[in-house]
Amino acid sequence: MARILALYASYFLKACDHFVISIKANCIDSTIPAEAGVESEEKKMTQEQFKPSDHVTLAPFERDHTCVIGGYRMPKKQKTAA
Repeated sequence: MARILALYASYFLKACDHFVISIKANCIDSTIPAEAGVESEEKKMTQEQFKPSDHVTLAPFERDHTCVIGGYRMPKKQKTAA
């Protein structure tokens, strides 16, 4: 999922754009808990220059589905001089 998102983002998103992706954890790996599948996808997203900011499970409406929201190629925060 993260790889496909990265490919599309490289073509269609600019720096500082945002994304929303729905992940069905059982489609990633049905042998691990759903939370672990979503965590692994979020780690892959951070390696691909995404910054996941929030995730929402769709339970009880859809089992093992999670929406992840975040930014693409977000600038690093500047430290303020005190």
